[in-house]
Amino acid sequence: MKLAVTGARIVDPASGHDAVGDLAIDDGRVVALGTLPDGFAADRTLDARGRVVAPGLVDLAVRLREPGHEHEGMLESEMAAAVAGGVTSLVCAPDTDPVLDEPGLVEMLKFRARGLDLARLHPLGALTRGLKGEALTEMAELTEAGCVGFSQADAAVRDTNVLLRALQYAATFGYTVWLRPNDPWLGGGVAAKGALATRLGLSAVPVIAETIALLTIFELVRDTGARVHLCRLSSAAGVDLLRRAKAEGLPVSADASIHQLHLIDHDIGYFDAAMRLTPPLRQQRDRDAIRRALADGTIDALVSDHTPVAADAKNLPFAEAEPGASGLELLLGLALKWGDETGEPLVRTLATVTSRAAGVLGRSGPDAAIGRLEVGARADLCVFDAGERWRVDPSTFASQGRHTPFAGHELPGRVAFTLIGGRIAFERAR
Repeated sequence: MKLAVTGARIVDPASGHDAVGDLAIDDGRVVALGTLPDGFAADRTLDARGRVVAPGLVDLAVRLREPGHEHEGMLESEMAAAVAGGVTSLVCAPDTDPVLDEPGLVEMLKFRARGLDLARLHPLGALTRGLKGEALTEMAELTEAGCVGFSQADAAVRDTNVLLRALQYAATFGYTVWLRPNDPWLGGGVAAKGALATRLGLSAVPVIAETIALLTIFELVRDTGARVHLCRLSSAAGVDLLRRAKAEGLPVSADASIHQLHLIDHDIGYFDAAMRLTPPLRQQRDRDAIRRALADGTIDALVSDHTPVAADAKNLPFAEAEPGASGLELLLGLALKWGDETGEPLVRTLATVTSRAAGVLGRSGPDAAIGRLEVGARADLCVFDAGERWRVDPSTFASQGRHTPFAGHELPGRVAFTLIGGRIAFERAR
């Protein structure tokens, strides 16, 4: 199918391109940027005047809830939520039921995702069998099955020797290990340590739960040379340690969640369970440090931390409620909101959810140009109205999860079309 997109503001964060022009797509790939080729006969033309055309968003932190938790999210609904939010590539965690620790399970999930023909799925394999933190999985077989890295999700590896062996093995074969820095003995609370948690009587998670874990990880990286991606940093102290590690040249990258980018512990209010998140919301100085680190590149990518939660698991007292929120359909709007508030140019704002996020994946072959908009690249694109503002209404989500701390918030930038391989996977009804 030949597709023409005309009159758009074409933004490619990877190259810095930002100009109004036309775009031609043929056989699933971009064949021209700026002006349409002579004689190009499109099967369909999208009038994108006043709209932005950017690479499809890359979300590094998504829980699809299938297999095993279908009451909280089916693969169909969550992949539909992805394209509704302009996300064309997503990384899913291995903490399904059963855990993604066998090649057959990974292959089945990828087969199901391909059959839906929506966003492109990049699974993480379990680092240890059953995520129990004891025996290592067969990383080579899981890689062959399609895993892009290895993770414990939110499960701890309590034995540091097991983590050392995992990083040694990963370093030998060039695999990336994805870890959320959280000391299991200190990080078992439900709210960030501080005056608010004390006043509300909530069990607290101190900042040192993150920094102790980071210091351990960095020491192991120094010893093994393994590449580690740090998931969802939440504290100013953690950001400072990451900045020093990068300055030293350690092979580490990191992401932060839309929640930590915009919210603080005081947003919990009077035990609002929508604010029950992992990691917990911290103080304003922590949020401000994350904002600065995302701007200067210390934090590589912004993620939705999409974790759909069923109503009966969320509508409970704060400490008993299941942590998590739906975010796939909010990633673009909350990235743009951050950019507007901090004065970041659009091209740099979009980089945090496109090219910089894709850089963490480091794909090759057909995925080499993921997160880029260039001639010859696969036409995975997000077309959105940058000037349109809209109010978050969870009842309209494509996701089965209808809980978000941002319900009722007004956000900039609304997705009009999402293209996957030149095919329109989502089109907003007018």
